[in-house]
Amino acid sequence: MPIRPRPTEPLRISILSLPESGTMAACGLHEVLGDPGRNSDALSRAIHPRLVARRPRPFDSSTGLRVTPQDGLTGECADVAIVCDIHLGVGESPEGRWRDEIAWVRRHLEHGSLVCSTCSGAVLLAEAGLLDGAEAASHWTMADLFRDRYPEVRFRAERILCDSGHGGQLITTGGASSWQDLALYLIGRFCGAEEAARVARLYLLGDRGYGQLPFASMARPRQHSDAAITRIQAWLVDHYAMANPVSAMVERSGLPERSFKRRFRAATGYAPVEYVQALRIEEAKQMLETENASIEDIAATVGYEDPAFFRKLFKRRAGVTPAQYRQRNRFRSVTG
Repeated sequence: MPIRPRPTEPLRISILSLPESGTMAACGLHEVLGDPGRNSDALSRAIHPRLVARRPRPFDSSTGLRVTPQDGLTGECADVAIVCDIHLGVGESPEGRWRDEIAWVRRHLEHGSLVCSTCSGAVLLAEAGLLDGAEAASHWTMADLFRDRYPEVRFRAERILCDSGHGGQLITTGGASSWQDLALYLIGRFCGAEEAARVARLYLLGDRGYGQLPFASMARPRQHSDAAITRIQAWLVDHYAMANPVSAMVERSGLPERSFKRRFRAATGYAPVEYVQALRIEEAKQMLETENASIEDIAATVGYEDPAFFRKLFKRRAGVTPAQYRQRNRFRSVTG
């Protein structure tokens, strides 16, 4: 079984860039994977990504942009090693390339690390003989190369994420933007589904056909000095699902209804009923992302006895139906 660090330790990820690599995956992975470590509000495990290359000095990428790696290949093994995309020109062969990088990958496998590739980075793993007998995803343009040079590999051009053997230690992904799927998979696997969903919303990762609303979350409450409203907000955290919560809020505040509503909007930026709805929909999102309860049960749990009204409200606030939101934001294992 792969060696896994204790959950309290930051997850160390090394992202391997080669002169044959572009910069989109390397830079994108570094930024997105580093978010759980940079976000002070995140309650999940931190991730510390590092960009590595054969030598720790600047070099030009395949697109001509300068890459400045943070480390070489001689340091200690990370918990996760990622091989970025590889661009080969027409007629260029992988033969004899990447000897040091292949040794680096093998060392990580022997250490028990998770080894991943994004897009055409699977070619390096295939050249090392690590994918023989296993399924592998890669960019669809690599199909002929895999057929001719790596016939023992079961190339899966249609797959985005693929368990590629070694007892679950090898993960390959297909397509130029599949680094996004890999990033969310790794965050979900090591930091939890809720953190993966948060990062997906923040960076608009996944299916963006419905625009930005499915990724939006309730705005952070304003800082204010109205003690009466602060007290009601704290109470509402545990009571938003009750029947007629706004009436209860007014009663607990001790203020006239019109004064309460005016002060609540001034303090929070929301009308009381909008604030309750936002809390309920945010809780429903969390349940849709992490639980298997029916949509009717989720509606009742967050305070809506009428599932049809809940679906209508959810779509108005999130831009998609609860079923569509669940389908797009559930994070499963690659084998599931």
